Amino acid sequence: MKYYLVAGEASGDLHGANLMKALKEQDSQAEFRYFGGDLMQAEGGTLVKHYAEMAYMGFVEVALNLRSILKNMKQCKQDITQWQPDVLVLIDFPGFNMKIAEYAKKQGLLVCYYISPKVWAWNQKRVLNIKKVVDHMFCILPFEVDFYKQWGMQVDYVGNPLLDAAAAFKPSATFLQDNKLEGKPIIALLPGSRKQEINHLLPDMVAMQERFPDHQLVIAGAPSFNAAYYQPYLKGHNIPIVFNATYNLLQHAEAAVVASGTATLETALFHVPQVVVYKGSTITIAIARMVIKIKFISLVNLIMDKLVVRELIQQQCNPQEIYNELNSLINDKSYRRQMLNNYNELDICMGTPGASAKTAALIVKYAIKK
Repeated sequence: MKYYLVAGEASGDLHGANLMKALKEQDSQAEFRYFGGDLMQAEGGTLVKHYAEMAYMGFVEVALNLRSILKNMKQCKQDITQWQPDVLVLIDFPGFNMKIAEYAKKQGLLVCYYISPKVWAWNQKRVLNIKKVVDHMFCILPFEVDFYKQWGMQVDYVGNPLLDAAAAFKPSATFLQDNKLEGKPIIALLPGSRKQEINHLLPDMVAMQERFPDHQLVIAGAPSFNAAYYQPYLKGHNIPIVFNATYNLLQHAEAAVVASGTATLETALFHVPQVVVYKGSTITIAIARMVIKIKFISLVNLIMDKLVVRELIQQQCNPQEIYNELNSLINDKSYRRQMLNNYNELDICMGTPGASAKTAALIVKYAIKK
């Protein structure tokens, strides 16, 4: 069968690649065409557009780049129509993908959505539109099943694909030597995969170098950028940047500063004490605070429904606050132990790997039925 996938950011590329791998095991004749990234491209098929040209975050940033976004949508719709896939698989990225779902549904295509839009966070009535244009929703957070049920929609809970990625990870025995990181303990910096995230967050992260002279800071570089892109943010600091090695970095990190997003959950799964940071434009944050109805922004806290990792948002996200939290995570043994104990509870809540295989099996089953 022919599968068209749409992923618009680094996490979607990771989950898309694992799903493609699982689909090939279910369907030996699988053909792929997609909007995605390097990881999906490594699984084969045809990459139509790289997510590096698509990832915009925040209300203001989206408005400023609206022309590019609309152009990408038009290209995606035309390409889907021309290729005529058996199944359309949309991966997260709701602002873009819901428009694609509406179009594909009108074309009579089977629309599968992997990783639900966070409709439980704001404007919950969006579920009504999802019911109209999505044939099958595959959820990765346990509480989403009951949420959708309240709106009269049956969804499939498949577990979390990050568990698959973590289970498939094979540590490099020479990671420290290869990157000249032997010696001082490591503080991992994960500033995100979007330009806006890096621009807002990395300067405050880099400021930790003088404050922790007995540690070495290491940046997890986004695969859509190169080392030269990060240099202006380093302001002369000699801070290593590693690419396509985030899990190796987390395996060796004593603590981490992490941009809000998927990486917060990945960091927790590797049991690295962390502080979560987030900044956006003033207007974006103001609008978000008016419409978002959730207590936390990090996946770790949302899943656990309590404050496990500290979240520094906007004005609170500054070098002094980041230092204070990192210092506690590294030097306050009781505080550090409490977070690690909470991570153990999180492991139980998350369950076992297998999300990609479960989702692939269901997609093939539903496609055959159609």
